Amino acid sequence: MPSPKIKVLIVDDSALIRSVMKEIINSQPDMEVVGQAPDPIVARDLIKQTNPDVLTLDVEMPRMDGLDFLEKLMRLRPMPVLMVSSLTERGSEITMRALELGAIDFITKPKLSIHSGMLEYADSIAEKIRAAAKAHVKPRQLPAAGAGSGGATPLPQLRNPLTSSEKLIIIGASTGGTEAIKDFLMQMPSDCPGILITQHMPEGFTRSFAKRLDGLCKIAVSEAAGGERILPGHAYIAPGHSHLLLARSGANYVTQLDTGPPVNRHRPSVDVLFNSAAQAAGKNAVGVILTGMGKDGALGMLAMKNAGAYNFAQDEASCVVFGMPREAIAVGGTHEVGALHALPGMVLGYLATHGSRALRV
Repeated sequence: MPSPKIKVLIVDDSALIRSVMKEIINSQPDMEVVGQAPDPIVARDLIKQTNPDVLTLDVEMPRMDGLDFLEKLMRLRPMPVLMVSSLTERGSEITMRALELGAIDFITKPKLSIHSGMLEYADSIAEKIRAAAKAHVKPRQLPAAGAGSGGATPLPQLRNPLTSSEKLIIIGASTGGTEAIKDFLMQMPSDCPGILITQHMPEGFTRSFAKRLDGLCKIAVSEAAGGERILPGHAYIAPGHSHLLLARSGANYVTQLDTGPPVNRHRPSVDVLFNSAAQAAGKNAVGVILTGMGKDGALGMLAMKNAGAYNFAQDEASCVVFGMPREAIAVGGTHEVGALHALPGMVLGYLATHGSRALRV
């Protein structure tokens, strides 16, 4: 007996966007549009009538702002929501806030030729809808509570200078990763090792993401520019237009950017970052794979492990989508698995006990 189709409700004030989204969704064999709403007021009634599995929601709409509607929806009837965002600085900042409020992921509207532009990445839109339909949707107060309960236990102190100067933390994430990365980095002390991060996200959005984190964390967070010396107490996020790699320059670790083709359909790719960490840092790297759909990062994490790195994966219960951690665990690339709120303590605990044995490679 075939599985029931994923029911999608489209909420957008643009008739063109609604039409294109309906065309894309209904062309997929495993999903269908069950309703369309020009604003959140109409959407509210359609949600009750159609009971959708996934909602696509425009950020800026008449009668009620998309963020206001999202906040109310996640409080009163939590469900998987995909934001439809414009590729602008304002659009990216609003989208970051939407992810914070509980949206699973976002779809970007092309700047030009919306119809043909959106049809070009119909497969990506369908993939995001499938991931959203399987996502674990949590009321937004839970991550804060989880972080608090994890923070109730004092985090290990990094007293050995070799820990922060020689060791590196290498992080990969996708769907649900923006909030997971935020929760992880907010627990990092100002003297933690340098951190490199690849999060699947388009150009422009990574800049807003880094800026938002920089204002929330004890450590400095920036979008990697390429060629920077990697410093303790700093995190560098792969820009949406390039792969991020770890490289050596004499005695120092530095960032490197590469605009080569996508890997696992992604640029930036987690596998590219993890493979570079395996080659450049070996046993001095600590790998962390967080929530995300697909397999990107699994083989790269295995390469890190084979090179002597120690690796952690987020557990299924705390993931929005368990795809990437599951694949990394399945290929044997991880050493420990833990809940999101516990991972910072687990990573710092490992570094506190193994930092003195850090070796140059």
